[in-house]
Amino acid sequence: MTAPTSLLRVENLCVSFAGREVVHDINFTIALGEKLALVGESGSGKTVTALSLLRLVQNADIRGQALFATPDNASKGPVDLLSMPEGALRGIRGRDIAMIFQEPMTALNPLFSVGDQIAEVVQLKRGLAPAESARAAIKLLADTGIPEAERRARSFPHQLSGGQRQRAMIAMALACSPKLLLADEPTTALDVTLRGQVLDLLSDLQRRNGMAVLMITHDLNLVHRFADRVAVMENGHIVEQGAVADVFAHPQHPYTRKLIDSKPVRDVVDGVADALAGASTMQASHVRVAYPVTISGFRGWFKSGEFVAVKDATFDIPSGKTLGVIGESGSGKSTLALASLGLLPFSGQLQAAGQSWSRQAARNKAIRRVVQVVFQDPFSSLSPRMTVEAIVEEGLLVHEPSLNQAERRWRVEQSLADVGLEETQFPGLLQRYPHEFSGGQRQRLAIARALIINPSLLVLDEPTSALDVTIQKQVLALLQRLQRERGLSYLLITHDVDVIRAMAHEVMVMKDGEVVESGRVLEVLDAPRHPYTRVLVSQA
Repeated sequence: MTAPTSLLRVENLCVSFAGREVVHDINFTIALGEKLALVGESGSGKTVTALSLLRLVQNADIRGQALFATPDNASKGPVDLLSMPEGALRGIRGRDIAMIFQEPMTALNPLFSVGDQIAEVVQLKRGLAPAESARAAIKLLADTGIPEAERRARSFPHQLSGGQRQRAMIAMALACSPKLLLADEPTTALDVTLRGQVLDLLSDLQRRNGMAVLMITHDLNLVHRFADRVAVMENGHIVEQGAVADVFAHPQHPYTRKLIDSKPVRDVVDGVADALAGASTMQASHVRVAYPVTISGFRGWFKSGEFVAVKDATFDIPSGKTLGVIGESGSGKSTLALASLGLLPFSGQLQAAGQSWSRQAARNKAIRRVVQVVFQDPFSSLSPRMTVEAIVEEGLLVHEPSLNQAERRWRVEQSLADVGLEETQFPGLLQRYPHEFSGGQRQRLAIARALIINPSLLVLDEPTSALDVTIQKQVLALLQRLQRERGLSYLLITHDVDVIRAMAHEVMVMKDGEVVESGRVLEVLDAPRHPYTRVLVSQA
């Protein structure tokens, strides 16, 4: 029998797929109005655990009990979510227990407006008429802080920013005032200020509605700021749990200590070697990037307007140094990166190793050997149909076509060894496919692909934001070692202040397309002058 204040008690939960157990005999409770964080790396079983509570995991064998009680059924005792009929559980889903999924762009239906999607939940679960449901959807959007809620309700998911899509997901989850909210990495895809706003919103709504929250995350900063209690998962086991302050101050399990110690470490050479002194791998002067937009009304018949994404950016990246560019989504930092790669038209001056980008693609072949890129999500940037060998050797086929197959294979093996991937560790390495590797290993493949033609500059577009904290630390250490050994320069695009502090020599802070502050990284982050920079640092 559960305690009077207990909302959910999970007892001896086991989850198996095809006879292989991935969640092993775990136990935890959530009290009414409590915020519990389930923490662990990718593959630890935390998301499977949360989805199993509502039996949303396909082809899974689920054993144990998940005893759920609300004030409505407290007199009758708790119900077991894992053994109750599907029809009864369907009534609980969305009404008593709701869920926020990790990536709102894939969780929301692209064919319907966000207002219609929220109204559908209200209509099905609360039985309101269509007109009432539409008004309720607008109110829910307004309650989550979306400006112009009535207009935004008519927007499709792709027309909203990342933060607005996440707020729409929260509005949908809260449509029926649930007593328990399962939030699966609700801030992973958001920049630091939006992350803070969503956390504050969830905390406010949780207090107002008396709602309990089970937060699934690998972000320890988020746990420290949001949760009351924390349960740490490793390889399907809960290895430690307790009050957040106690666990963070006195971690008992080695895995918990490993997670807490995974903050990025600064290990870069601040001086420039004499041989490289004065050299520059990229210079930009008054770079401006603008997109044409349609002007509404009569004036739009005669001329088009423009949206200026980058305004007057000037910077210099010396050899062996890192320039970090930080800002929120929409600040222009990724647009600046694309212009630096010659993938967007721009005005102003932009040179790499003394060569300027040309509007004619054929003329840019030489400069593309100097400048390479590592993208944010290695799973989407690596072709799933190509083997490791084909992926990594691709640059050699373009820039060194005279090499024979044996020479290319030797270069591929050397490049993979440089990033810590070798045949002894991964038998059949060259013939494997990207899906056979973890997220951190895939990012190492992406780095090997970029390095194989010996570039001078890597553009790193959020290279660790999709990775767990321990894997992030490993990838950053790899990039720092490669910079020291090869004298590489980096243009690092990120919204993570800790990554900038660990990696960068100089930093540019961008807001609404403008560089609002720049300088030596430790001077800017330790004593920010611009109000926006102070907000970024404080939110981190």
